[in-house]
Amino acid sequence: MELENVKRVYFLGIGGIGMSALARYFIHKNLPVAGYDRVSTELTQKLEQEGATIHYSDDINSIPDLFKQKEGTLVVYTPAVPNNHGELMYFTQGGFEVKKRSEVLGIIGKSYKTLAVAGTHGKTTTSTMLAHIMAGYTGCDAFLGGISRNFDNNLVLQDKGKKFLVVEADEYDRSFLTLNPYLAIITSVDADHLDIYGTYDAVKDAFAQFTSQIKEEGYLIIKNNINFNPKAQNVSVLTYGFDNTCDFYPSDIEIENGLYHFSLNTPNGKVANLKLGTPGRYNLENAIAASAAAVTLGIDSHMLAEMLASFKGVQRRFDVRYWGKKIVYMDDYAHHPREIEALIHSIRDVFPNRKITGIFQPHLYSRTRDFAPEFAASLDLLDFSVITDIYPARELPIQGVSPELISGFMKNHNRRVIEKRNILDWIKSAEIDILVTIGAGDIDRMIPEIVKIVQEKEIE
Repeated sequence: MELENVKRVYFLGIGGIGMSALARYFIHKNLPVAGYDRVSTELTQKLEQEGATIHYSDDINSIPDLFKQKEGTLVVYTPAVPNNHGELMYFTQGGFEVKKRSEVLGIIGKSYKTLAVAGTHGKTTTSTMLAHIMAGYTGCDAFLGGISRNFDNNLVLQDKGKKFLVVEADEYDRSFLTLNPYLAIITSVDADHLDIYGTYDAVKDAFAQFTSQIKEEGYLIIKNNINFNPKAQNVSVLTYGFDNTCDFYPSDIEIENGLYHFSLNTPNGKVANLKLGTPGRYNLENAIAASAAAVTLGIDSHMLAEMLASFKGVQRRFDVRYWGKKIVYMDDYAHHPREIEALIHSIRDVFPNRKITGIFQPHLYSRTRDFAPEFAASLDLLDFSVITDIYPARELPIQGVSPELISGFMKNHNRRVIEKRNILDWIKSAEIDILVTIGAGDIDRMIPEIVKIVQEKEIE
């Protein structure tokens, strides 16, 4: 497929974070864009304001006539759309040019030196940090898996010379195997998406294959002691972490007003007096990874310091929504046990000796089934846990899989299972110090109401 031949683009699942970035890209190219999604969200509403035509029922009669013209129409779909989806079947059976989101991203990436950030967790924040740093350094384009607070967008288009493209390389459905990056970062390789991969070994094999696709004389920046064997050939491999045996590691770490101050040790010496503009220890780790890439690509210490200090973070990643004298409320996208564990440790770093209450919405029945004991162990780190309804996303219920499954494995007795529709009333009556909502589903839609409640509790 040649992008030059594309005259219009139709998206199935246009409201997804990765899909919406692609939609914005084609809107920016002044191509007609339309699409389907299950529900109207803030993202789809913004896309409509930007020029996309969107409907919310699986109905081929709702597809605009312009997009029923086979010649020049590109149809992009997300793997979350089922194979028996009526509109998807209409396009595939009609002989249209139909591509997965990842395939289109791979085609776009061929025009750039692609900087790809992969990992079962940490990739969204790390790629957003890298895009922010590179934007100040050389300029870049970027497709991000979250809304950057610096760009107020998940799409960055500023590299007129088409040199660097920063992308979040998603392992779900082996999507990242469409990429051939010049530089790749791997933040983590944990067991996840077992509904797709079947086994942890298959996950590690996919990451190994991803590293084999790095271009010759390119770079692999990988977290120290990661649990798989990369297959990069004729590539410079560099490590990062908190251990002084790594190629890139922090030292002189201090926390002031919740923010990290540190020095970065590199193969070329130490960069001192750095400050990260967002809190959280796992954000510091992500910053080491992004900085390692930027240093490898030649950034100077003054520009690195400026960009790290000015980084404002990503929506739904250690996202402090209210910071009062008595109560702090934050929201986080964590949906894997290791992510939840890292989140809680980071909160304790910033707010030592405070009581943390977490409200967790499990994401997917299969993930809940596969990791119930691990979810229980990570939630046990909270002072009080609330577990609410499982967000199904693309799945049907699985017998015996419920919030109670996680709760049953927990050792901390300070826990409750509460239906989502009763969460706001529970918060009103609860004793709150630090409150965090956790999960990759739709719990973030409750944020405005929760902010109002904690503001009222602050003045009680």
